[in-house]
This record gives sequence, structure tokens and C-alpha cells, in this order.
Amino acid sequence: MEGESRKRMKHGIDENGQEVIDGAALVIVEKEETETNIVGSEEMELNIAHIFEKIEHFTQIVSELLESGKAMFKELSNEFEERLISIHKEQMEKWQEEIKELRLLDASNEEASGILHNARYVLQNPHIDS
Repeated sequence: MEGESRKRMKHGIDENGQEVIDGAALVIVEKEETETNIVGSEEMELNIAHIFEKIEHFTQIVSELLESGKAMFKELSNEFEERLISIHKEQMEKWQEEIKELRLLDASNEEASGILHNARYVLQNPHIDS
């Protein structure tokens, strides 16, 4: 209904019983309504402008939160990735050390087994001179 004005007409009845519309009353009523609409429109526009300001402010806050959240998640993601890589590296080093120790133990066991085998052979064959 913006831009439209309702027309209220003052009606009356003449001496013959015919309905009469007062033109002057029509102009006055239209003018009063138009002024009310203008005042109402200005007030409404102010209210709408205030709502737009709220929307703008809220949108800005949401935008800032999104950017902040993205930065925080990126930082956390980087820290998580670095920590996970560090844990993996530490575990690989532990297992490599464990493998090294097992190989040393195996070599030591093989040497001991060879010595025991030789000793057994010497004990079983006393006639062999060392």
C-alpha cells in the first residue's frame, strides 16, 4: 500500500435523500492521511534503517567470528599436524632403536651359539687339539 492513500469521503444526505460527497472534506482528509503517512513513513524508514544497521553489525560480527574461527582452526590444524608428525617420528626412532638392539642381541646370540657349539665339539672330541 506504499504510495497509495485511502480516500475517505465525507458523506451526507441532502434534503431529497440523495447522498452528497463533500469535495472539500475529501481534500482535507486526503491531506491529513498523506501527512500521517509521511510521518509514519519517516518513522518507519528510521526503524527500517535501524534494523539495517543491526543487520550490518550482526553480519560484521559473524564475519569476524568466521575469520577468527578459520584462523583458530588453521592454527590448531597446523599444531595437530606437527604434533602427529612428531609422535610418528619419535615412534619410528624407538622402533628403529629396538630393531638395532634386536640385531645386536641376535649377533651376540649367534656368537655365543657358535662358541657353545665349538665347546661342545671340543668336549665331545677330546682327541682334537686346539
